[in-house]
Amino acid sequence: MSIVDMTRMPGMSRRTASNGILIGAAALLFAASAAATVRRYAYMAAMSGTPMAGRWMLSAIWTPMCGQTWWQAAASFASMWAVMMPAMMLPVLVPMVLRERGTWSRLPPTQSGLLTILIGAGYFMFWMLAGCAVFPLGSAMATGAIRVPALARAAPASAGALLVLPSLLQFTSWKAQQLACCRTMRRCVDAPMRSYAPASASAALRHGLRLGVQCGLCCGNWMAVLLVVGVMDPRAMAAITAVIAAERIAPCHVQVARIIGVAGVIAGLATMAQGL
Repeated sequence: MSIVDMTRMPGMSRRTASNGILIGAAALLFAASAAATVRRYAYMAAMSGTPMAGRWMLSAIWTPMCGQTWWQAAASFASMWAVMMPAMMLPVLVPMVLRERGTWSRLPPTQSGLLTILIGAGYFMFWMLAGCAVFPLGSAMATGAIRVPALARAAPASAGALLVLPSLLQFTSWKAQQLACCRTMRRCVDAPMRSYAPASASAALRHGLRLGVQCGLCCGNWMAVLLVVGVMDPRAMAAITAVIAAERIAPCHVQVARIIGVAGVIAGLATMAQGL
């Protein structure tokens, strides 16, 4: 072993230990989020939905339950969204953060850990804001389906069409560009983290927010599918989580994305045929 290798070992050991702590903490958060999400799903499954024209059930999550106001219904949705987001997005976020942390060789472990936490906070802040925007849209569509039976009858076929359209996005060069960007955080945001000073908490939060925006652009089509298929369906959530992780992490990510797109188009056409 050379002298250079020997001098590098302490720093490498600290970095490896720090990454191990990050992976362990993320695994615990993922497990807690998944368990809480399953429990929440079980609770919501016990609540009766609203039978709709077209032979489908409207989930109770989009409308106030007995004795609830709209604000209380929105708060309930926000809490559900906050619980499930770590389980969905940590498999995507952790590999990107680990790759970025590999460039922080000059940062002490404490500062590196603080920046990681702040980036994660900014990232999930974006997804919480996205959830706040999703609920009014979903509620408006649910209200329209309740008041206009023709809309309710068209919903199953429309759901198939809304599955086909996001799946077709998988074949575009824009999607390939977004996937390539998400594989390297520095290509997503023009701010090398190694230049951050210890007091740059706001810069780290902005970094996480920009990363969340980029992530939303990349997987927004599949989040839209989740909302259409059933945000309270654990099978749908598990499938969408697997799809998002696979197209980000797989070495041949473009080919994987296109294979997923083919499967999505077939599923969408089958859903349309059933709804007609």
